[in-house]
Amino acid sequence: MIEQYVRDLRKIDASEVAAVGGKAAQLGALARIDGIRVPRGFCVTTDAFRRIMDRTPSIDELLDQLSRSSPDDRDSIRTLSEQIRRTIEETVLPGDLVAAITRALARLGEDVACAVRSSATAEDLPTASFAGQHDTYLDVVGPAAALRHISRCWASLFTERAVTYRQRNGVDHRTVRMAVVVQRMVFPQAAGVLFTADPLTGDRKVATVDAGPGLGEALVSGLVNPDVFKVRDGEVVARTIAARRHAAHALPSDGSREVVLDSRRRGQPALTDAQVVRLVGLGRRIEARLGGPQDIEWCLADDGFHIVQSRPITTLFPVPETGDRENHVYVSVGHQQMMTDPMKPLGLSMWRLTAMAPMHEAGGRLFVDVTRRLASPASRAGLLDLMGRGDPLVRNALETVLDRDGFVPSLPDADPGRPPAGGAPAPVETDPAVVAELIERNRASLAALERGIRTKTGPALFDFLLEAFEEHKRVLGDPLSIQVIMAGMEATWWLNDKLREWLGETNAADTLTLSAPGNVTSEMGLALLDVADVIRPYPEVVAFLREVEDEDFLDGLAGLAGGTEAREAIEAYLDRYGMRCVGEIDITRPRWRERPLTLVPAILDNVRNFATGAAARRFEEGLRRAREKEQDVLSRLRALPDGEHKADETKRMIDRVRTFIGYREYPKYGIVSRYFVYKQALLREAERLTRAGVLREKEDAFYLTFQELREVVRSQRVDHRLVRRREDAFRSFQALTPPRVLTSDGEALTGAYRRDGVPDGALAGLPVSAGTVEGRARVVLDVAEADLEAGDILVTTFTDPSWSPLFVGIAGLVTEVGGLMTHGAVIAREYGLPAVVGVERATRLIRDGQRIRVHGSDGYVEVLS
Repeated sequence: MIEQYVRDLRKIDASEVAAVGGKAAQLGALARIDGIRVPRGFCVTTDAFRRIMDRTPSIDELLDQLSRSSPDDRDSIRTLSEQIRRTIEETVLPGDLVAAITRALARLGEDVACAVRSSATAEDLPTASFAGQHDTYLDVVGPAAALRHISRCWASLFTERAVTYRQRNGVDHRTVRMAVVVQRMVFPQAAGVLFTADPLTGDRKVATVDAGPGLGEALVSGLVNPDVFKVRDGEVVARTIAARRHAAHALPSDGSREVVLDSRRRGQPALTDAQVVRLVGLGRRIEARLGGPQDIEWCLADDGFHIVQSRPITTLFPVPETGDRENHVYVSVGHQQMMTDPMKPLGLSMWRLTAMAPMHEAGGRLFVDVTRRLASPASRAGLLDLMGRGDPLVRNALETVLDRDGFVPSLPDADPGRPPAGGAPAPVETDPAVVAELIERNRASLAALERGIRTKTGPALFDFLLEAFEEHKRVLGDPLSIQVIMAGMEATWWLNDKLREWLGETNAADTLTLSAPGNVTSEMGLALLDVADVIRPYPEVVAFLREVEDEDFLDGLAGLAGGTEAREAIEAYLDRYGMRCVGEIDITRPRWRERPLTLVPAILDNVRNFATGAAARRFEEGLRRAREKEQDVLSRLRALPDGEHKADETKRMIDRVRTFIGYREYPKYGIVSRYFVYKQALLREAERLTRAGVLREKEDAFYLTFQELREVVRSQRVDHRLVRRREDAFRSFQALTPPRVLTSDGEALTGAYRRDGVPDGALAGLPVSAGTVEGRARVVLDVAEADLEAGDILVTTFTDPSWSPLFVGIAGLVTEVGGLMTHGAVIAREYGLPAVVGVERATRLIRDGQRIRVHGSDGYVEVLS
């Protein structure tokens, strides 16, 4: 009976979370590590908690109500959680359970002071620490007090903060159990927290120690400021010693109390440097055994360190695995592709198989290793220039790493005197036929893919897809395609640089490229205005669309006046753009063709906010402004010294940029078109596996890599536990923010802007589309939930091409992620929207509905109200 309800901490291992909770499992693992001292104690298991819950059937109804509550309904959560806590605390413990706990207490010592600590099954886990969500009680003396506080720990599973935290992290209340740890109190001279990785930068080689005299609770509560030590390679490299007047001490006869420090001790560090280094050494031992960076609570008593808790640091961004001990510098792929959300394993593996460069995975995101390019002076300059033009924050982050002596090795340039093999390619002619040829090549390759894949199933499908991926990369790496893209970008840079130098014009290319031909992404937004034109004359259709909730709503249009016309218009739009969606580089994301309901809010916004013919008028207005700008700059240039030559060169570059800049968006359209073909074929295989009982549901295939799914198709067997682990990992990755630059030490760098002219209080960013606009901020995190009116300014995390239909109805754009040539910036310029991207934490610093002013030429945002 004792083994069922009460377990000695020294006999518990880390695998027993279901029986003893996260904290007790960690303490048991710690107690088994040589040289680690853990205060003696025992655990009251989750079986005891379950027994108490079974004695109180009224809790079931309260849990049902709690599960239906929204995390934002604080009043309901407060009332229900209080009722559950009261019920648990008032439940009488069975006699055999009382006896088991009393015997365990006696083994700790007669009337010894104890700490009574919660240990939930969803606590101190690698994916969610739940730190501070449940209760701990100190200086508990005697069986009666211990039993009372054990009940309080059980009840703390349902504090308002714990309930809300679980709901926000997708944890079912009924699946969580509470165990309770009871340990002998330690009465420390000093206590605090050790992070085996720097919690601010993520650097795994820097440990941080927070220390204060007396109880660690004084630090947590804010009663005293901690001393802070930074340790690297066994040496204290930084220290901040706090000036303090008070400390908290735990006394066996008098509980814990605040004491005033005498003047000699107020400026003294809580630990010596030698003690700090010794503590970090213990932390490294714990980290190695538990398999990752740890947040460790410790106390110092009689010159010995006692470890009272260790939990994973769940906020650190993971580091790509390389299998070597060399230094590496990684650049985020998601920041270049405007998709910083995590990707599922199938999406990650498919992107890697079809990408032009090797990529590394961490935290559900992809990174490119740029270490060797940074190591060579020649390639370093080119990389920094390219990154700086696209996103200055990436360049700044890379320069920060380069400023550190020795982190990036210095390699000589390879054969600096030898010209490139074959010489530089001849410049591509400024000829629209070149673009037409490239688009036709892309379409022909896609048509061949669609023909070839139709009859492929089983292992033969995967063999076919591997060949298709090679064709995919051939199309993507077409030298002529790359030349055309670079020609458009270089012409943009030339115009901006030269017209700033000659005329003082800022970002002149923004206006000169308005309504440039052949931009498939901007055409996509205008085409949805045309869909709205078809629907607007039919009130029944508009009313129907306002109420639809199901993805098969197109079938419901039959019988409505104008229903046939509306359906044909939407279907035609989906035929051309239905392969697109938010986060489209992840093949597992639902496409518009799969979820057409996603488009309905944007269609209705267009019906409400625009008059018939708006698409054509907007395009013509862009053309007019571009022509007027061209005439203006050319006439002003001719008035300058050597003006005719400057005007001729500028005219040549204007023609060049307008010929090529629209094609910049087509390769991505081609990639996503191919991805949809791949996805449809793979989903058909997943459906067969589901019908055969191999997969529980077809979406389980998304949590396997391409290679793993291929093996499942061959063997007709799958590891369901692997699928569930991948689902849990994906959920945990959603809480992480990927850095622009990441090092192999784990340091996450976001970069900083180095420029003057940003007013105090303004939010700095990258200017990507000229103009100034003032309006209502609409903070939108999900394109399907956008509710925009004319004149609104869209504020969001990132915008990939799927956001383009919203751009036709807004007045300006602010994003947290982006660069000069990323999709949101290109389309903002195409539509003439003032835009600032790369504004750190914009969606948190700007509140929905606030009035803001966007300075698209100068790169900052002012919050006006």
